[in-house]
Amino acid sequence: MMVETRRRNDKNKVIITAALAGAYPTKDMNPAVPITPKELAEDAIECYEAGAAVVHIHVRDDEGKGTMDYAKFEETVNSIRDAKCPVVINLTTSGEPGADSAKRMAPFIGLRPELASFDAGSMNWGRNNVFLNEPAFLEELGLKMQECGVKPELEVFDMGMLYDSIYYIKKGIIKAPAHFQICLGAPGGMEATTENLLFCVNHLPEDCTWSTFGIGKGALEITYAGIALGGGIRVGMEDNIYYSYGVLAKSNAQFVERTARLVREFNKTPATPDEAREILGLNKC
Repeated sequence: MMVETRRRNDKNKVIITAALAGAYPTKDMNPAVPITPKELAEDAIECYEAGAAVVHIHVRDDEGKGTMDYAKFEETVNSIRDAKCPVVINLTTSGEPGADSAKRMAPFIGLRPELASFDAGSMNWGRNNVFLNEPAFLEELGLKMQECGVKPELEVFDMGMLYDSIYYIKKGIIKAPAHFQICLGAPGGMEATTENLLFCVNHLPEDCTWSTFGIGKGALEITYAGIALGGGIRVGMEDNIYYSYGVLAKSNAQFVERTARLVREFNKTPATPDEAREILGLNKC
């Protein structure tokens, strides 16, 4: 039997995160994938208007490949802020394979978003390359986030990453209450199933908040299960370019609109950005 297991999440307010593009989907896969800083900023604003409280941002170089180029992040973030959009900004620290630690950390150090990703371990990503997050880098990353007042979003792709996250909390590298993002369905990580989500959530520390998403075909199942269990929900083209089987999504906002509708069907309400800030204990930028 599945039971609600919210931890510190709000009982009635659900934080919806829009993951706009990631580092891999291309316009050849779906023409609606936002690539340029202008497109990313416009998508962020549309997702906020559709019900997202948080936007998770990767950027691309001029050829459309994932990059940690500071100027691209700066243009994207400043465009959102200049538009007076109140959405919570969450920057990736892992948008470019092979980038060194300084390049990976530079965007959150310089731009001071309220959230940034902390991928809590290494894995065989896609079963064809290594997504490398060495312990020394993770310790440096966690301490630098504390110094900058940026809250880590602990990205957990398997149980080893969850246990390592708890280790970093105990060691003081990550401050409690921590925020977890349970990432299911990546090739090389845990499969996107309700059973796996429940197992992960039941092993989270009590003093935390959490959200979840499923990649590809498991996306919708994890959305339903995550809402039922009391978690936050991430959707968007970083994780899934299809709205339904064989039907390409028209926009990131389309995913957010459906998720907001499902949240309301559960007699809950999508959290506003300020409500998300309160739930997550963020330093408003």
